[in-house]
Amino acid sequence: MGRLIVVSNRVNPPTDPGVGSVGGLAMALAAALRESSGLWFGWSGETCETFTGNLSIQQVGGVTVALVDLEEQDRQEYYNGYANRTLWPLFHYRTDLVAYERSFDEGYERVNTRFAETLRPLIQDDDLIWVQDYHLLPLARELRQRGVRNKIGFFLHIPWPARRLLTTLPRHAELVEALFDYDLIGFQTQDSREAFAEYVVQNAEGSVDASGEASAFGKRARIGAFPIGIDAVDFAKAVASAPAKAAFDRTRASLLGRKMIVGVDRLDYSKGLEERFCAYEQLLADHPDQLEKVFFLQIATPSRDEVEAYQDIRGRLEALSGRINGAYADIDWVPIRYVNKAYRRDALAGIYRAAHVGLVTPLRDGMNLVAKEYVAAQDPVDPGVLILSELAGAAEQMAEALIVNPFSREDMAEAMRRALIMPTEERRARWSALNDGVQRDHVGAWRDGFVGALEKSSRRPPPLKVACGA
Repeated sequence: MGRLIVVSNRVNPPTDPGVGSVGGLAMALAAALRESSGLWFGWSGETCETFTGNLSIQQVGGVTVALVDLEEQDRQEYYNGYANRTLWPLFHYRTDLVAYERSFDEGYERVNTRFAETLRPLIQDDDLIWVQDYHLLPLARELRQRGVRNKIGFFLHIPWPARRLLTTLPRHAELVEALFDYDLIGFQTQDSREAFAEYVVQNAEGSVDASGEASAFGKRARIGAFPIGIDAVDFAKAVASAPAKAAFDRTRASLLGRKMIVGVDRLDYSKGLEERFCAYEQLLADHPDQLEKVFFLQIATPSRDEVEAYQDIRGRLEALSGRINGAYADIDWVPIRYVNKAYRRDALAGIYRAAHVGLVTPLRDGMNLVAKEYVAAQDPVDPGVLILSELAGAAEQMAEALIVNPFSREDMAEAMRRALIMPTEERRARWSALNDGVQRDHVGAWRDGFVGALEKSSRRPPPLKVACGA
């Protein structure tokens, strides 16, 4: 194998392992790139007046990164538009929030073309190319059209939607056909893999065999599920760090003998935050014995502030938390602590460890690594209880959590009640099984499993040469 080239919308090699709520992915990719003297390519996050394709190549955290600027129009149509107002809500089953605009589609195609044109001169014959996430679904097609025959893999970090949902997307067949220019297509879960396979068979009149070999559009690609994990070893170091201990001590001191339920999420409508607040309100209404004995800390890191749907959810959550606190708070107890700020990863480790219950209830999620970090942060002698949405990808691996329907406030409220009164012996048994999985299915195993499968894939044949006059 030659170098590994990772391509993503944004390039984020770790410079400080404590920063970021979920840093394991960047660390795993950075480690692989350092081992292969590889390259991480993507958008710089900066805009320019006119796209030139000029690259900024630098060393960041021991990783060679190649950054390209995009035009402001690209950012609005490709990133804020097609990626985050079309694909993101559709793939998270929120068709009511999907925006279909031709300019978004054009911007998405244009940026993928620009990525391919800029990346092409950097690719050497034996390089493996690994493309990340929904921003770059057509990138392999654009590279193939420019003569790239290297092995190219694609990994989708978010869910793949059911075929009936996908068919609401204009030009959905073209998007799926573009994926068949990859040699390997990876999903987080078997559910997403099966949803893709169903589309291939039912809508593309293709086939998928037992080994994952898919055929459609006159092309072939291998598909598979590669559930991502956390860097368990590194996270253990974060849990034992001074910032984690300080955050733990500060949080525990604030409990004043009460139990804490914690949620940590990016501020996003897919995370089920409104439903979670209402379920907590249901807990207080149904179980008055819990009043003043528990509080709920929700950390919601702001994101995508330019997208209207994200502005709306922030306002609704502020109103909802205010209503609940107004109804139930006393002079020395506030039932909800709602915080809109980012915390360092090591500080979060301490907060997780201080929490008696971890509430991870997205309405739809590719995996959700917060669930795994919460488990990894617990004290084995006195562990907390994980409550997990059945619609998070992590639920396929974490059956020992209390699995809930995130649309049912009664289901979640009862799970919270059960978690708060769960005996120590049961908590330890559940945590032990969950932690075994977190330690085994770590991010390095995910990375090595995908790259190993890509290496074993068949190399693309050279394009056919047609004789003049034929």
